[in-house]
Amino acid sequence: MTQNQQAIYDARKLGTGKMLTLGLQHMFAMFGATVLVPVITGLSMSATLLFAGLGTLIFHVLTKMKVPAFLGSSFAFLGGYATVVTMGEAQGLTLTESLPYACIGVFSSGIIYFILAAFFAVFGARKVMRFFPPIVTGPIIIAIGLTLSGSAINNCNQNWWIAILAIVIIIVCNIWGRRMIKIIPILLGVLGSYLVAACFGLCDFTAVKEAAWVGLPFKWENTAFHVFANPNWGLIVSAIIAIVPISLATMMEHIGDICAISSTTGENYLEDPGLHRTLMGDGVATMVASLFGAPANTTYGENTGVLHLTRVFDPRVIRIAACFAIVLSFCPKFSALISCMPAATIGGVSLVLYGMISAVGVRNVVENQVDFTRSRNVIVMALILVLAIGIKYGSNDAVSLGFTSLSGLAVAALVGVFLNAVLPGKDYEFGANPDADKAVNFEINPSLRK
Repeated sequence: MTQNQQAIYDARKLGTGKMLTLGLQHMFAMFGATVLVPVITGLSMSATLLFAGLGTLIFHVLTKMKVPAFLGSSFAFLGGYATVVTMGEAQGLTLTESLPYACIGVFSSGIIYFILAAFFAVFGARKVMRFFPPIVTGPIIIAIGLTLSGSAINNCNQNWWIAILAIVIIIVCNIWGRRMIKIIPILLGVLGSYLVAACFGLCDFTAVKEAAWVGLPFKWENTAFHVFANPNWGLIVSAIIAIVPISLATMMEHIGDICAISSTTGENYLEDPGLHRTLMGDGVATMVASLFGAPANTTYGENTGVLHLTRVFDPRVIRIAACFAIVLSFCPKFSALISCMPAATIGGVSLVLYGMISAVGVRNVVENQVDFTRSRNVIVMALILVLAIGIKYGSNDAVSLGFTSLSGLAVAALVGVFLNAVLPGKDYEFGANPDADKAVNFEINPSLRK
């Protein structure tokens, strides 16, 4: 009997009450990070919780109910949402009107998951991954964090004391915390900073009082479908081109996550149910969520940490957590409570988060031992970073092609993939260093991944 099978057998002896408690613990583990994405972007909070739960259940169905993974909001696409909103505002659209266009771009990213899954099934991981080495994905991830840094500072400027409090709580919990405290530093940072801000009268809870206790999780005007009532085709194309390249980084994150879960449980999920199935599950969950105005989904490291902590690997526990998230999504009053969070709290948490995203990119490059004595690697990384950051903070925020515009991240990703493909000397081999293959994860507590 394998480690995973033994853990599942032991879980069946726990009883309904303990299983529900474990499921609730998994929901809290994903909660702080998952709700932060709609708070930052302006997407629907209720829809986010609904499709985190539904996306997790879809993933489990497509992976034969074998992989104990929870799917929550992806941080990697934050730059994509911000870019499309900026493009929409330049054309006279509001935030609410622009976000559905970004969701179309995210939906298109989900299609890329399908394509890569097919390539994995036909050609195998080693051949496909040669086109997406750390010298490409690492700098892209670094650029994602750096291009978002300006918005974090702007939010912190609202009240630096509240922002600093959130930062301090996250750091203390992440470094000196034990057991569950170490797994949910974002949630604790948000709660602590939010509570202090409320005590000092810095929050307006009018929306909470006016919100209903029960309601639908999403509105038609917030969905991607609503765009096609009066579509702006130029912005649709721009959104797709701006966001799809980000999927290069998120697919590497997915592979790292599945490696980490396999290592934690003692089961090789890359072989059974197979990486092509897990990629397809992640892609479908992301596509469905984006259609209804929710963020892109990704497998969550926080929940892998809970698996490591509890040693209960039964996927049913994760599905219980998904059901809790779905139930919570039908409470507009709860969504309103999250939406009242002060900007300074968001800024403080984002400051840590965006910096750690960039740090993950550095980790990806370092742990894969990218050789910077080779000119080809220096050129690829240099152009990715300069194009992404330079275009973002240039006078136009994008490169105009007449019929559409390309964001800095889009240009950088396309140039990086192209240069890596045409320049001689490709030497990356996926699977040669399993620890390095797990070096791409955007969560706040990567140290828990064993």
